Amino acid sequence: MKGEPIAKRVPADRKEDETNWARVRAMTEEEVDRRAERDPDNPAWTPQELAAARLIAPSAEPKVPVSIRLDREVVDYFKGQGPGYQSRIGAVLLAYVRSQEHNAAG
Repeated sequence: MKGEPIAKRVPADRKEDETNWARVRAMTEEEVDRRAERDPDNPAWTPQELAAARLIAPSAEPKVPVSIRLDREVVDYFKGQGPGYQSRIGAVLLAYVRSQEHNAAG
């Protein structure tokens, strides 16, 4: 990594939002619910999933810079969701740590 330039993104560099917000704002709550129910990428949660769900609040502790090797598939998946992929990876890892602590205490 030495010698490679560090790229910093600024808001102007981000891809323009393609969402038609006027159409979204015009939708009723019922219409939003109907569309969500038909969305194959948004399956309804089962009662078991809801019972197991836990709120994972971000840590107030400062972040610690590390270097880590991850599988390409993992990095591609999180990067494919857009900016903030490192924070999302951190949130998944934090959820895992807290679930293990919860299971050990239970």
